[in-house]
Amino acid sequence: MKERMHAMNITPEKRPTAGNVPMPAFFNPANAARWGYRPTMSQVFAEAQMLRKRMAQKPAAKDDKKVHLLLIDVQQDFCLKEGTLYVGGRSGMGAIEDSGRIAEFIYRELGALTKITVTMDTHLAYQIFSPSFWEKADGTPVEPHTVITAADLDKGTFRVSVQAASALGLNYVWLTKYVRHYTSELEKAGKYMLYIWPFHCLLGTDGHSLVGVVEEACMFHAFARGADFKPQVKGGHPLTENYSVLSPEVRIAHDGITPVGQQNVAFIKMLLEADRVIIAGQAASHCVKSTIDDLLSEIVAKDPALAKKVYVMRDCMSAVAVSDGKGSFYADFTQQAEEALTRFADAGMHVVTSTESTDTWKDF
Repeated sequence: MKERMHAMNITPEKRPTAGNVPMPAFFNPANAARWGYRPTMSQVFAEAQMLRKRMAQKPAAKDDKKVHLLLIDVQQDFCLKEGTLYVGGRSGMGAIEDSGRIAEFIYRELGALTKITVTMDTHLAYQIFSPSFWEKADGTPVEPHTVITAADLDKGTFRVSVQAASALGLNYVWLTKYVRHYTSELEKAGKYMLYIWPFHCLLGTDGHSLVGVVEEACMFHAFARGADFKPQVKGGHPLTENYSVLSPEVRIAHDGITPVGQQNVAFIKMLLEADRVIIAGQAASHCVKSTIDDLLSEIVAKDPALAKKVYVMRDCMSAVAVSDGKGSFYADFTQQAEEALTRFADAGMHVVTSTESTDTWKDF
């Protein structure tokens, strides 16, 4: 107990509470930095049951105001330094600190949260943004953090790997035409160029798992409030990126017939039907931004005034900033993340911080 309080930099007299009760005994914010930390689910369940009885927690389904907390890609590969695509932000501690704040927010606002959904970036060995999919003109592999443009393909700087086409069971000529179409469509959309990422969130690996301290809090909420907890899987189609959980970057192939992804219509409907939607997760510059962009597009099409029911927790997300180990960055998307937050606020969404009670949030 003393070690846990020391990690939180508090004294027993100032121990934080979740509503009118102390944080769960098992909660240790230091676990936000531990690779492979897994909650003891029987303990989480037991404490949640005790809390439910002691506080007479009503089932989430009976909430008068439906509040949906959406957590984007809070997975080990993004949220911990050992991960293959750790989102450290410029400080280097970004996602670790974000995870701790997310967990504390869930415990503190337990009674206010009706539903929690986590998205799970889910990838396989050969995908269009993976090093395994591409090779240089000389046949050598393409390094992570390479940007591939339509012009690069026209010049022959990069090409699809024959091995990738074979692994996916696709005709090589068809696939070559498709990637030219794909890069062109991305560039026309103006959101992202085709960026080759390190292998991350591969299905079945430790990096794909939810970061333990957040999983623990989500399950505690599910047990204490009688709420379902169903992750939304995204990113498994080999021929398109899926930064947003609501829609892939490209939906139709160059032939105008072959689908390569579709909107998550059921989940869009669920979010639009909630009274309040709170959003956090990783990364602010990519999957969080893209998801909110897609949600905002749906809101604008239905009723722009609905934007005011969306709350973005800026202190529970970080931007991709890839350090070069020399005091600078191979890539730094912090500015794009900040510009997106400004745009969301201008559209009527609320940009808030998790450390403030939801009772103080405007219009909440």
